[in-house]
Amino acid sequence: MGISGASGSIYGGRLLRALAGGGHDLSVCFSSAAVEVIRHEEFDAGLELLGAPTEQVLEAFLTGYGIPPGQLEIVLPGNIGHAFSSGSSLVEAAVICPCSMSTVASIAAGISSNLIQRVADVMLKESRPLVIVPRETPLSEIQLYNLYRVKKAGAQVVAAMPAFYHNPQTIEDMADFIAGKVLDALGVGHDLFRRWEGSRA
Repeated sequence: MGISGASGSIYGGRLLRALAGGGHDLSVCFSSAAVEVIRHEEFDAGLELLGAPTEQVLEAFLTGYGIPPGQLEIVLPGNIGHAFSSGSSLVEAAVICPCSMSTVASIAAGISSNLIQRVADVMLKESRPLVIVPRETPLSEIQLYNLYRVKKAGAQVVAAMPAFYHNPQTIEDMADFIAGKVLDALGVGHDLFRRWEGSRA
């Protein structure tokens, strides 16, 4: 799983929580921009961990979502030589949540300047599941075209657009809806939200 520098780190956190809680073998790569977003969105506008090292920020982030240190592998984005950068590693699936428009553009153009982008490239070339969760609004024509290109190349695009038919009561409920839709795209069972059962009218 990759977490890039788009707003919406809660989506990545809730998805990690669900996957880790389900016992899945999971590795996560945070881009440098994602770390800065996490500082500002997860810790009182960044004041608490403003000057803290990256490792401390990520440990606090994971602990905040109920993931104890050491439960999953954290991979650095510059580790382009990691096993996951090769199709021979047989990674089953990859998710980028949230996915910045810069990352979408790189994937659409086949650019692999960091491990998140390279893993996405591998998933597409090996015809394995790749789910991206873009979080941006409004969208420019360029961004829409790039999303179209990654979809056409084989990625599943699960936009961060929460629904309300399950009557969410908290921000976490809305984030869990998106995490659940990602799990649906991956074929992973969950109970993160109440499914639509049809109108009772």
